[in-house]
Amino acid sequence: MNYEFFIAKRLVERQHKTSGFSRNIIGIAVAGIAVGIAVMLVSVAIVTGFKNEISRKVVGFGSHISITNYDSNSSYETVPISGDQTWLGSLWDMDGIRSVSRYITKAGIVKTDEYLQGVVFKGVDGGYDWSFFEEYLVEGKIPEISDTARTNDVLVSKSIANALNLKLGDSFASYFIQNPPRMRKFTVVGIYDTQLEEFDKMYIFADIGHLRKLNGWDEGQVSGFEVKVDDIGKLDEYCRNVSQICCSYSPGCEILKVTSIKDEFPGIFDWLSLLDMNVWIILILMVSVTGFNMISGLLVLILERVNMIGILKSIGATNRSVRKVFLYFASYLIVKGLLWGNVIGLSLCILQKYFGIVKLDPASYYVTTVPINLDVINVLILNVGTLSVIVLMMILPSFIVSKITPADSMRFE
Repeated sequence: MNYEFFIAKRLVERQHKTSGFSRNIIGIAVAGIAVGIAVMLVSVAIVTGFKNEISRKVVGFGSHISITNYDSNSSYETVPISGDQTWLGSLWDMDGIRSVSRYITKAGIVKTDEYLQGVVFKGVDGGYDWSFFEEYLVEGKIPEISDTARTNDVLVSKSIANALNLKLGDSFASYFIQNPPRMRKFTVVGIYDTQLEEFDKMYIFADIGHLRKLNGWDEGQVSGFEVKVDDIGKLDEYCRNVSQICCSYSPGCEILKVTSIKDEFPGIFDWLSLLDMNVWIILILMVSVTGFNMISGLLVLILERVNMIGILKSIGATNRSVRKVFLYFASYLIVKGLLWGNVIGLSLCILQKYFGIVKLDPASYYVTTVPINLDVINVLILNVGTLSVIVLMMILPSFIVSKITPADSMRFE
């Protein structure tokens, strides 16, 4: 054990037994660190929770990547492509591809005896991944769609069901504006509620065969493919790889385009990106405040130990060694504050995560409670980063030790 650490340890032990002005100042500094790291933990957990939850819901209605005809525009009346592409096998073989689904979208009007509403029908086949909607299913069941026979069963949102006064087992007429206009009857077998109001009030999920027949398309033709990946953080890389596989043009083949979910819904993801700026502002403010609190505590500690500094120098201690004593002591105080801050911050996050204490308006925030994402990596980065930055901030003030001489310490009262 080096003697600087030994002296710092003795100072820590003595600090617990003393009382007075310096102890109060140091207590305030430790409390400031605890509050600061707690605020940072809660802020990061909430923002990453928002981003993860809303991104997951948007992707649940569509996919991370969509592959459509190059001539298709942003409307829900699409230009068909073949559902049996030669590159599908290569796409499935790509690392990180979770699922590939065929789909058709078509705008329509739902009419009941008293109400009518414009909606978008999304047709899916028997291979569609329903796991997202199973999680948010509030009544009924998922439609059983097969590739051999069409079914009239559909999945509607709670928002649409309330607007049209529909219940499980009810049938309704849907009108499609085309030449000639057509009508189909569907039956509600399931109701979902994701709280993503912008999408809930729009989508009804039906058998892809009905929409293919309504469009007059050949067997196997679809609006496009939906590709889901394992890591949304690598979305741009996946898009480039998918484009290389399916967008190579050869004469007589369809020209395809690849669109990421961020390009399809830029407003939502731009809003989520703005949350990152808010977090960075909070982190900078909290680290700055806690750092200056610790600097104040360190200066008070140095002034209180002027006699000790003089004695150490008189027996041969260098300025560097004396600074290390105080930096070791300050590091202990920082770690103590971090431990208490982690207890407070993680406790608040766990309470919110499992009990949903703080409620939100889903019409504005797309969720009913404040979402929490507890990531061990984020917690470690915050703690190590805060400790490192505050220790670095204290190096400059510690140089005040070099101004204190043994003669000065003897005159210090």
